[in-house]
Formats: sequence, structure tokens, C-alpha cells
Amino acid sequence: MTRIALIRHGPTRWNAERRVQGRHDLPLSEDGRRTLAGYAVPEDLAAWRWVCSPLRRARETARLLHGTEPDLDDRLVEASWGAWEGLDRSEVERREAERTAAGEAPGLGFAPPGGESPRDLWARLRPFLIEVADGGRDTVAVTHNGVLRIVHAMATGWDMTDKPAVRLRDGCAHVYRLDADGTPSVVRINLPLAADPPPG
Repeated sequence: MTRIALIRHGPTRWNAERRVQGRHDLPLSEDGRRTLAGYAVPEDLAAWRWVCSPLRRARETARLLHGTEPDLDDRLVEASWGAWEGLDRSEVERREAERTAAGEAPGLGFAPPGGESPRDLWARLRPFLIEVADGGRDTVAVTHNGVLRIVHAMATGWDMTDKPAVRLRDGCAHVYRLDADGTPSVVRINLPLAADPPPG
């Protein structure tokens, strides 16, 4: 049995402004670095192999949490939000609602103009998960919200047309068991990295 723990990067300026980042390569904000300074990775996870998205916010998070330079894997990069990158969240929600009202189905196949759908992201990510499973090394992946959401969807059968049954909280690790074909199953969601995890 091989396990993977997913951790979302720390906060950036665009997170605070509720803007969609996608592939934009922003660093952590000063508030984000202070937040990470209050985290402590559980000893068992600290001993696992660490890998991360090549975007700066993920690389910096991995270094601050683990103290080493992690392996990089392009497949862990955030989903592309195409023409919607940089928009604030309320504007994205308005555009999503307009397209849904016009008959475009939400869920796994829904993609912004010029961007990736969750199904596209899964097709990109699954070979990485197969490699982790085949390698037999428990792995921590520092990545992005889109990656966390699609792995959770594949593990639980969530169709992404509404909110998940369990909220995937920031400041936590989300641990899954991987089958040989890369299919995840839940081991533990919302394993806190801070002594006083955020509410919710």
C-alpha cells in the first residue's frame, strides 16, 4: 500500500484578494509566510518523500514546511483557468452561473475559456499517481486547490456539481491510499499542520 498526502500551498496576495490564480506564478505573501511559520509537519509525513508543483508558491511552501528543496513535477501544477485567471471569485461565479443557465453542464467537464476542466486535470495527474503507487514510497505532494479537489473527487465519487460532503481545509494534509492504477481512496482528510487549525 502506497500513500500520498496532499498539502495546498500557503496564502498569496491573490488568495487574500479572492482572485483566481491558475498558472500565474505568484510567490507567497508575507502573511502567507507567517502562517506557514506556525505549522509543524507530523513526524511520519516529514519522513516521506516530498515533491511539489514547480510554481513558486508551492516550492516556497515545501521548503518552509520541510526545510529541503523538493523534487518538482509539472503534473502537480494548478489547473489552467484560461481567460478567467486574475478575475475575482465573484466575477468567476457570475460567469459560471451564466454558462450553466445557457445549458452548459457544470461538473467534471466544465472548463473556463481556454482553460482545463477537472477531467483534463485528472488525465494529467493520473500518470503521476500511478508512478507514486508503482514506486512504493509514501509521498507528500505540495500542490494546489484544483489538484486537491480532483483527487478527492476521484476518491469519493464526488461529481463536482456542488460542494463536497467534507470541506478540504487549508493548513491540513489530506492523505489517500493509491491503488496500482492510481485510483485514490481516503485515509484521512484535514490532518492539521498547526496546533490551532483554522475553523471550518
